[in-house]
Order: sequence, then C-alpha cells, then structure tokens
Amino acid sequence: MKLPDLSSLFKRKSAAERLAEKQAEKTEPAPPKAPLIDFQQLVTDFKTLDPKDPGLWPLAPRIVSLLGLFVALIAASWGFGQIGWSVQLDELEATKVLEAKHKEDWLGKKRQAVNLDEYRRQLAEIDRSFGALLKQLPNKAEMGDMLVDINKAAQARGLSVELFKPGGEAPREFYAEVPITLNLIGSYHDIGGFTGDLARLPRIVTLNDINLTTNPNGTLVLRTTAKTFRYLDDGEMANQKKAQQAKGKK
Repeated sequence: MKLPDLSSLFKRKSAAERLAEKQAEKTEPAPPKAPLIDFQQLVTDFKTLDPKDPGLWPLAPRIVSLLGLFVALIAASWGFGQIGWSVQLDELEATKVLEAKHKEDWLGKKRQAVNLDEYRRQLAEIDRSFGALLKQLPNKAEMGDMLVDINKAAQARGLSVELFKPGGEAPREFYAEVPITLNLIGSYHDIGGFTGDLARLPRIVTLNDINLTTNPNGTLVLRTTAKTFRYLDDGEMANQKKAQQAKGKK
C-alpha cells in the first residue's frame, strides 16, 4: 500500500497559516499616530536647559529663544523710535510755524519795499500837515494874546463875561493844554455867534463840558471850559523827558 505524499499537505498548511496570519494582521488595530508637537518633550527640554552652554540646547528651545529675542528687539526699536519720532515731529511743527512767520515778515517787507516811494511821499505830506497844525499852536509868549482874543470875541458879541479863569497847564508829549473856565450871559444868537468866532480864530480853541441854562429874563447862561493849546519849546521838552526818566527810575 502506497503512503500519501505528506509534503503537499504541509505546504497547504503553510499557505493556510500565512493567510491566517495576514487576516490577523488586518484585524489588529493600527498604532496611534505620534503628535506633531510633543509638548511634554518640550517642557522636559526647557527644564533641562543649561544656560551656560546654549550650544547644546535642543532645536525647539533654540528656535523659541531666537524668536523671543527677535520680538524683544523689534519692540525695543519701536519704543525708542516712537520717542525719537515724537521729538522730531514737535521740531517739525515748530519749524513750520517759524517758517510761516518768516514768510509773513518777508511778504510785509516786500510790500513795504515795493511801496517805499509812496510811503516817503505820505511821510512828507504828514510832516507838512503836522507843521501846519503846529503853527496853529501859540508858543508861551503868545498865550497872553490868545486869552485876550477869546475875551474880545465874547465882548464883541455883547456877552456878559461873568467868569473868565485860566487854569493850570497840563503838559502832553509835545504841547501843553490850557483850560479856561467861562461863564457867559447873553442871547441864544449871541452865544452861537461867539462859538463861531472861536472856530475862526487862527489858533485852536475847543469848548468842553458845555452847560446852558435860562435866566428868568430869557437870557442864556453858558458855562463851559474852553481849551487852547501851545507847543513846548526845546527846553521844556527836554525838562519834561528828564522828569519822566526820573519818575521811571523810582
């Protein structure tokens, strides 16, 4: 009796075993994927850093340290830049204001230079006008005649001079003011004519603080302060300046 060939049976078992093994591998669960960043390892790396030898640090701590240093440098440069820019902006604004002022001054001087001839003509005209007005002011020696002219103007109109009292002089910059207290009695037309005569005098005379009242007989009483002016001579102006200087030093 011929025995069966057992080698093929062993071969078939071997193939079955391999198939079973493959099925077992498919049914086994796949191992979990490792995380991209191992935070525990990072914590361990940072705890074990040797500050005396940064060259041996792991890659992650070196990258984090470099990024932190870079951010700190950027923040510091930004802060110092803000301080510098603020000062420069203030200086720029001040320079702009100064530039505008200089430009305005330049334009004003340019206008003056363009109109220089016209300004000179106007100044000459002012000097002539001032000289003409100055001639209407009597000097100290002519003041007596001026008072007489005012009194004669009142009498020429038939006014009764109840009071004619010159007051003390009040010096000004280049002239002196002389007040005269007047009480005159007369008709309305006579008083009006008297004021017109004063206006036609060659010297300047003004009436101030005018007060008109009526008497029982119908006449009018004029109470006023007439003011005339005289110019100060060189000696009087020098004395006046000295007095003002002495008063300013006190």
